[in-house]
Amino acid sequence: MPRLILVRHGQSQWNLENRFTGWWDVDLTEKGEAEARAAGELLLAKAMLPTMAFTSLQTRAIRTLHFALEAAGRLWVPEIKDWRLNERHYGGLTGLDKAETAARHGDDQVKIWRRSFDIPPPVLEDGSAFDLKADPRYAGIAIPSTESLKDTIARVLPYYESAIVPQLKASHVVLVSAHGISLRALVKHLSGISDHDITGLEIPTGQPIVYELDEALAATERYYLAER
Repeated sequence: MPRLILVRHGQSQWNLENRFTGWWDVDLTEKGEAEARAAGELLLAKAMLPTMAFTSLQTRAIRTLHFALEAAGRLWVPEIKDWRLNERHYGGLTGLDKAETAARHGDDQVKIWRRSFDIPPPVLEDGSAFDLKADPRYAGIAIPSTESLKDTIARVLPYYESAIVPQLKASHVVLVSAHGISLRALVKHLSGISDHDITGLEIPTGQPIVYELDEALAATERYYLAER
C-alpha cells in the first residue's frame, strides 16, 4: 500500500530565538542538524526507506531532507523542490520576537494571528528588510505579503494532488520535508481534521510522521515512527 512520510525541519536559528520566520530563509541550528540526522537514522532502523522526496525552497527544510536521506543511505533518491511547500508567510510579523510582539499587541491579538484559521497577520510592506521580491528562487512567483492557515492550505493541497499523489499512486514511499504549517495543511486533509481543531495541532521538529494509505490514498493509519 502507498506510504507517505512527513518530517518538519529540525530546529532553526529563529525557532531557537523564538522569532516569527515564515518565508525568511533561516538555517538549522546544530540541534536541528542532529534532529534531521536522527530522523534519517530512524527511517533506516525501521526500514521505512523513501524512494521519492519533496521539499520546499527553504534552506532549513532542504538541509533537513539531505541530512535525513544521508543518514538513511538514500541521498540518491529523486527529490523535487517547490515553493508551495514553503512555510506560511507571516507577513509583517516576520523577524519579530514572539514574546515582545505579545507584550506590544497583547496575547489575545497574537494568538489570533498565530492560531486562527483564516485571519492573517498584518501584511509585509514593500521594501521591508524581509521583502523577498529580489530573491532569485522566487522569480516569476507571486510572493504573498501575508498568509493565514487557510491561505497556506489553498496552495499546499493543489500541489499535493498534482505532484505528490501521482508518485504515491506509482507505489513510491514519499518523504516530504517541510514546515509546521505546510505540513499541518497535509495532516488536516489526510486526517479529516476540522478547521477549528487543526489550529491546535502541533508538529514537532525532526519527528517522522507516517501515513499508511489505501489504494484510494485514504489514510488508514497515522503515527509517529518513533512510537513503533
